[in-house]
Amino acid sequence: MIHRNSQAAAPAAISARPSLLLSPARARQSPATRRRARRATLSPFLYLLPAALLYGAFLLAPLAHTVWISFYSWDGLSVGHWVGLQNYSDALQSPDVRGAFLHSVVLILFFSILPIVLSLALAGVMTRSPRLKFAGTVRTVLFLPQVIATVVVATLWAELLSPQGGINQLLEDAGLASLTRPWLGSFVTALPAVGLIGTWIEAGLCLLLFMAGAGQIPRELYEAARVDGAGAWREFVAITLPGLRGQVVVALTLTVTAALRTFDIVYIATSGGPGTATQTPAFLIYDRAFITDSVGSACAIGVLLTILIFGLAFLITRLDRPAQL
Repeated sequence: MIHRNSQAAAPAAISARPSLLLSPARARQSPATRRRARRATLSPFLYLLPAALLYGAFLLAPLAHTVWISFYSWDGLSVGHWVGLQNYSDALQSPDVRGAFLHSVVLILFFSILPIVLSLALAGVMTRSPRLKFAGTVRTVLFLPQVIATVVVATLWAELLSPQGGINQLLEDAGLASLTRPWLGSFVTALPAVGLIGTWIEAGLCLLLFMAGAGQIPRELYEAARVDGAGAWREFVAITLPGLRGQVVVALTLTVTAALRTFDIVYIATSGGPGTATQTPAFLIYDRAFITDSVGSACAIGVLLTILIFGLAFLITRLDRPAQL
């Protein structure tokens, strides 16, 4: 009888003393201590809450609304009609859309690859000769486009590249009049000309990133390499380039994104012409949304562009991960 009563009383005793179910360290904590620990755990999230609310209100919510509109045939004013994935199907089959994305791929060469290569070369020279004359002037001149509005830069370059602009005038003065041409009005040279404007804009940003990264590389590594008889190229390949790996990834991410979403340079310099030779996805989105009143189609192209940018950015960031054996 006593045995049955003790078995029945055991669960009640355990439930009456919940601290027995906790870890020894947790059981020794007072309720006030546990509340302070819980508050300390939640405090960082409370600091992030305002930024998260702004991010959700001004980025995630419009993005979700854009995706929703992309399923409709809508002119921006009247009632839209549900078409499902028809806008995406039409965009993928449209030669204009495919051509615009192909133009963006070409612009990656000018907006990303060329600026990074040129900036790496300049960073290597400046790192090997830190007291090089005019190094500060070079950095300032190259970084200048970053502090000037892109619209202003595009306007200046459009004037320089016009048939009576400064570029053609210099060629004529040098006796190379046969090379003069309407750089932004030719089907052959319009897209490369737009790309060279992007090269000038992005080179300063890349150089700034690389010079900041090169300043963190210990000078002792260069001194040891010179003692071992390493030349300039060997120093660059063995020390400078590995030391700038993180900065190269950041520069690739920023410049590739800029190439894919470029709009203002194209709008100011060429308006997508001649014909469709310089149309980009961003310009095509503007044209369909505000010129031809095909808002649903514009949103579908925007969603496709967003997916492409996120995919490439994800692949680029993986380059910064150390190789696993």
